[in-house]
Amino acid sequence: MLREIVTHRKPFRFGIQGRTTGPRDEWLEMVRRVEGLGYSSFLALDHFVRGLDPVASLMAAAMATTTLRVGGLVFANDFRHPAVLAKAAATIDVLSGGRFELGIGAGWLKEEYDQTGIPFDPAPVRIERLTEAVHLLKRIFTEEPPVSFAGAHYTVDDLVCPPRPVQQPHPPFLIGGGGPRLLAVAAREADIVGITTRARRDGSKDTTDLTAAATAQKIAWIREAAGDRFAALELNIVVGDVVPTEDVPGEAAKLAARYGVSVEDILNSPQILLGSVAEMAERLEERRARFGFSYIVVTEPNMEALAPVVARLAGG
Repeated sequence: MLREIVTHRKPFRFGIQGRTTGPRDEWLEMVRRVEGLGYSSFLALDHFVRGLDPVASLMAAAMATTTLRVGGLVFANDFRHPAVLAKAAATIDVLSGGRFELGIGAGWLKEEYDQTGIPFDPAPVRIERLTEAVHLLKRIFTEEPPVSFAGAHYTVDDLVCPPRPVQQPHPPFLIGGGGPRLLAVAAREADIVGITTRARRDGSKDTTDLTAAATAQKIAWIREAAGDRFAALELNIVVGDVVPTEDVPGEAAKLAARYGVSVEDILNSPQILLGSVAEMAERLEERRARFGFSYIVVTEPNMEALAPVVARLAGG
């Protein structure tokens, strides 16, 4: 058993990361279903190679619902100048009535960089650029115009960029990652910190990096970098596999073979949920106590499978 490493507990909330690309009526019905099932948020991918455009789809999702929060999980920083993203983010926040979450990341999927001709710089450069972008975004959101900024990667001169977001001082930032450098940026700059598997230099994901031990190390990096901010942070995890089952060992063995880890690693991984509704709810409560994860996101295909757990835990 892992010792409890988090001393604060936030209420559970749940989100869906969208995957389908239509058709229109089915997509809108899916978004309304997300709201109806009690999920807190609908989050969009930002990839050329899959999914809908995040800006357009999030605005559509906000207009189709009344309480559902919308956001990126996550906007790829290299695909938009910060001023362009600031304009879109503030617009969505205004037109949704303050329901926007600004998830932003350094980019990792080399395939789409290669396809579009966008330079895939080394990770330290992408992370440095992301950090600068976040600083510029916050200044655009909070300072009276015009805004001037001169950095290593971005320069704006007397920028006027309405509208002002509804949420003040700005919509909540979600930054996530799998390595110490990016998680340190998230700990210092974000309101919501997401933990994921680390990306390799070749743009692939390390699927073995989903273990409880790896997660504990990431929480330690966040805590160290956040300092006094740590207690205020909301910790987020994407649960990639939700498997309602009475045969937990059997399903765990299948997943262990797929990911290249042990059955025990699968059973303890915060990125995997197996068992009955009661067992899955209990596991989420245990993981909140051990790691602090209160903002749980699953992909759209897992929406119905997790719904009974959401009904039990949301807000508690």
